[in-house]
Amino acid sequence: MDSHDITADDGTRLNLWERSPPDPDAAVVFLHGALTCSRALFAPPVPGDDSYSWLHAAAEERAAFALDVRGYGDSERPPEFDEPPEANDPPVRANDAKQDVRAAYEYVADRHETVHLVGVSWGTMTGGVFASENDPDLASLTQCAPVYLPAYEFEAGLAALGLEPDLDAYVVETRAAVEDRKGDEDDEELFEAVWRTQVESGQGIDGEDAYVAQTGAFADVRDACDGTPPYDASEIDVPTLVVRGSADVISSREDATRLYDDLEVAGDRAVYTELDGGDHYVMHGSRRRALYDAVSSFHARAERLQ
Repeated sequence: MDSHDITADDGTRLNLWERSPPDPDAAVVFLHGALTCSRALFAPPVPGDDSYSWLHAAAEERAAFALDVRGYGDSERPPEFDEPPEANDPPVRANDAKQDVRAAYEYVADRHETVHLVGVSWGTMTGGVFASENDPDLASLTQCAPVYLPAYEFEAGLAALGLEPDLDAYVVETRAAVEDRKGDEDDEELFEAVWRTQVESGQGIDGEDAYVAQTGAFADVRDACDGTPPYDASEIDVPTLVVRGSADVISSREDATRLYDDLEVAGDRAVYTELDGGDHYVMHGSRRRALYDAVSSFHARAERLQ
C-alpha cells in the first residue's frame, strides 16, 4: 500500500492509505471507528491472506483510500496524549474530524471523477457530519454498523466494549482487553495482524504492548444516546446504503432503520441491508466477503444513477 501525507484546514497532518488498480476512474474513501486505525480495520496485514482486507477487495475495481483521523494510526497525535488522561476532556469529536474527512475527500476528488464514502461505526458519524454539512459531490455514502440514535443506555453500550462510562481524554487498550472484544471469528493470525498494526502505529505506547485511543468518539455516542446525534440524517441527499450484521448488538436493527428512515433520499437511491450472523466486526468475520460485495454492488448502482 501507498501512504500520503495530507493536511487538514487547521494544519493537522493526516495519513491517508491507498491501494489502487491502474488508472481507475472511481474511488472509495473509508473511515474507521472509535478505537482501531484505518489499516488495522481495512487492511490488516495477515500473512499470505488478503481476504480480510476491504481495501484489497475495493481495489479490484476502484481506487481505495483509508483515512487515519487525527489521533489514530499514523496521523498527528493530539497534544492531550502527552498528558495524563484525566487532565483533559475527549479531544476529537465528529465535528472536529469532519475537517479531516474533508481533506481526504478533496485529495481524492482532485484525482478521481467519482468518489464514494464508506464509514464504519464512529466513521458513520464522522462521515455523516461531513456529508450532511459540506454538501460534497459524493457518488454515494455507505453507513456500515451505524450508531445514530441508539435505544440502549450509554453505559450499556460501553459495557459491550468492556469500557467504563467516565470519559477522560483517552483510554489505554491492553492486549487482554482487546482479545476479550474479538468478533465472531477466533482467528489468531487476524488478531495478531490487527494488534501489531495498532501498537506499531502512532497510537502505540513506547515500551509497552498497548495503545491509546481517544474518547471523543464515545462522547459522540453519549450524546446520541441522549437524543442528540452529531449529524442530521435528513440533511443527507446522496445515494446511501445502510448496512449492518444481524447479530450486531452495538448497531441495532432499530437504530439502523431509524437512520434509514430519516434519510431524505429518494426510495430508489437508499438501500437497507442486513448480513445474517454478522456482528459489529462483520468486515473481519465470516460474512466479510458478502459485505464487500454488497457495498461494491451499491457503488456500481450509484454510478449508473449519475
